[in-house]
Amino acid sequence: MTTVEPLSRPTEAAGLDRRQVHAVAACYFVASFAALGLPPYLTEILPTLGDHSGHWAGLLYVVPTVFTALGAPLWGRLADHFGQKRLLLRAQLGLAVSFLLAGAADSLPAFTAALVLQGLLGGTFSATNGYLAAALDGSRLSKALTLMQGSARAALVAAPILVGALSPWIDPHRQYLVMAVLPLTAAALLNSLPEPVRPTVAPAGRAAAATAATAATGPADPPGSLRLLYTFEFAFVFATIISFPYLITLVQQRLPGAGGTVAGLLFALPHLVYLVAAGRVHAAVEARPRSGLALGFALVAVGLVGHAPAHSLLTFALTRAVLGLGMTFGLVCLAVLAAEAARGRAPGRMFGTRETVSKCGAVAAGLAAALANGSGGPAAPVVTGTVAALAAALLALLTRRSPR
Repeated sequence: MTTVEPLSRPTEAAGLDRRQVHAVAACYFVASFAALGLPPYLTEILPTLGDHSGHWAGLLYVVPTVFTALGAPLWGRLADHFGQKRLLLRAQLGLAVSFLLAGAADSLPAFTAALVLQGLLGGTFSATNGYLAAALDGSRLSKALTLMQGSARAALVAAPILVGALSPWIDPHRQYLVMAVLPLTAAALLNSLPEPVRPTVAPAGRAAAATAATAATGPADPPGSLRLLYTFEFAFVFATIISFPYLITLVQQRLPGAGGTVAGLLFALPHLVYLVAAGRVHAAVEARPRSGLALGFALVAVGLVGHAPAHSLLTFALTRAVLGLGMTFGLVCLAVLAAEAARGRAPGRMFGTRETVSKCGAVAAGLAAALANGSGGPAAPVVTGTVAALAAALLALLTRRSPR
């Protein structure tokens, strides 16, 4: 892929240096801790709020996701109007407020309302991506988006471990109060970063810039490719997330002697693969993201179907590693395609919509996993995910030569 500096933005206002991009990634990482680390402990939190059997844990697990999906497009449009930095700060402060309310809640309705607010007021991932897309372009943007996914994977691995380590001293419910400090700290750091500004360009200047950009990079991404990106996003999230809810149960059934630590490591293994391999995969697929995406979906399918016959620690580990490699190819290629699609578009609206599509995929995966588990046991969800991944791989192959 040929990288060209965005002609419609001045160099001094448009770019973020590497240190600033890493600061943004660090802010997303620390803000994700409570959002990703505390939900696995809902079955321990809810009995203190009156739900002694943890009956509502499954529903409350997806409440923030649902309301993030509802609110993301609106926040994205507001970011395009009022500035990406302001709305990113809003998202971090919104998380802090919702965490404080969740930690102080003394009843199930109050706790549920706090989770609703977490979804409505949060949305840090789409806000972060919108901020980066307003400041970066091309290869620099796709690398930054890849780094943001690395922050998410690292938080997903580390946060539950930290919450568990603190549990003997601080009840998981009250840890929401402690974790509220993290998005507040992130907001303070982000406040020192610049606001990307898109200056007004005269019509003649816009025409000249568009002609030069087209000559260097080819025509702008057609509208249909954006819909295709959203389709791939939904399919990828659905195919990968569907294996998460009942993995621990499946491991405990197949490996009766394995403890919680082993099951947790197997759960985290695909995310660890991403952290190790994402940089190399980006260099390999940057010029051919559709082919890389097809490979990613195929590897996800192989990894998912490998869960069915796995009955030993080694086969489980190999299966999870293959799934992790597929996740890496998929996430990196989606980042490259998103960077291409962002050229010439309002970043807040685009990444807000992408966030909605992603959250819808996660909710659909959770519902499908519950239905499949109810009818076929904990191995059934991976079969559903395999079918979805294979269909998406075929679609990526059929469209890999479409105009970019």
